[in-house]
Amino acid sequence: MIVYPCILLLGVFLSSVSQVMLKKAALRTYETKLREYLNPLVISAYMIFFGTTFLSIYAYKGIPLSMGPVLESTSYLYVTFFSVTIFHEKLNRKKALALILILAGIFIYSQFG
Repeated sequence: MIVYPCILLLGVFLSSVSQVMLKKAALRTYETKLREYLNPLVISAYMIFFGTTFLSIYAYKGIPLSMGPVLESTSYLYVTFFSVTIFHEKLNRKKALALILILAGIFIYSQFG
């Protein structure tokens, strides 16, 4: 069934979004250490992380354990996309080659694994 891999990919995507939220929060300055950790952005990000745990658990009911790490490796693609578009980080040759290798690995596993 295609539903379970899509649920896992959704969880991986949401996890990447929450990582971006945490980085955005880390780039701000706060009056106190308590405000640094107890602000809406950080709390929301951790709530999303908590929710993605349940998505992963549910998804593993319908996909083999060997497929999980392959699908979860798509997080590198999402995080790189967000870092380039949101944080304006540079995509150098090493990063591009790494992303190509990740995509090749996902393709090879999906076709021959």
